[in-house]
Amino acid sequence: MGKYLPTRQVPAIELEKAHQIPKGWIAKHSGVEYRHYANEAETCAYMGARALEEALQKAELVFEDLDLIVCASGSFDYPIPHRACWIPKEMGKLEAGIPCFDIDSTCLSFITALDVVSSLLDGKRYRRIAIVSSEIASKSLNYKDWESSSLLGDGAAAAIVALPNDGDSSAVLNANMQTFSKGVAHTIVRAGGNIAHGRDKSIVDEAFTFDMRGRELLRLVMQITPPFVKNLFEPLDFEVKDLDLCIPHQASKAGLKMGQRLLRLKENQFFSHLETHGNCIAASIPMALYDAIEAKRIVRGDKVLLIGTGAGLSIGGVVLEY
Repeated sequence: MGKYLPTRQVPAIELEKAHQIPKGWIAKHSGVEYRHYANEAETCAYMGARALEEALQKAELVFEDLDLIVCASGSFDYPIPHRACWIPKEMGKLEAGIPCFDIDSTCLSFITALDVVSSLLDGKRYRRIAIVSSEIASKSLNYKDWESSSLLGDGAAAAIVALPNDGDSSAVLNANMQTFSKGVAHTIVRAGGNIAHGRDKSIVDEAFTFDMRGRELLRLVMQITPPFVKNLFEPLDFEVKDLDLCIPHQASKAGLKMGQRLLRLKENQFFSHLETHGNCIAASIPMALYDAIEAKRIVRGDKVLLIGTGAGLSIGGVVLEY
């Protein structure tokens, strides 16, 4: 795995001063001490390429060893062409010919991509697949909405997925995703597509920013999570309580607390770095996975749950043996 964080670190107090937020409000409500914001040179493609370079280095591979690159993100540098094709360009691989495509299920994009590519791995056509999640949320924030603007941050992570060596038991054990469209507008950017096109000069700037109905979102997530998790673990020979670690999407302080409570997990079974990263959309889960591996919270053979929700409203999870 590889990871990249923008050079600019933005503490809570800086946001509070700049946007007339009461002192201490962010720590109390969002739980984010600081997050990172990308500068003009740190595009999604740039950050994703740097994360992939680290992943290749750690795997002792070169770019040409990859058979496929999947960009699993919710934000993008350009509407067209798609995100993944910019990664080779940023790495100076202009004629590599390695296939690239995108998977976008917003915050769930890494989970969705891991599910998809695990079924593509056959040791023949696809032997090594790179998943890159690179997100810039800071340019789409509405600072009148303290809840979302104090929560979101930027960052990137990359994972190289391959079949295990003989004798290794690493595997995706089960994966699932469900979408409940009653929550389709709970998280939304209203302008920028065909409904509210950028050429329509009557559209106000705020329509191009992120809008989240936090309370409605939490209520729906609380309803759908228990049956979803029960279904996810039903075909397995172990239960949630037997997990070595759960890595949830770093959605919010309230969301993380609710998730740990619903899953009935102990502190040592639940991973969060929200206070130092914020919510980085699809990059949240792989960045947290990276940090958990680096901190040796996960070792080979451990049973791990990756779980989260995304706009839509969708809920997704992957149970894996690392």
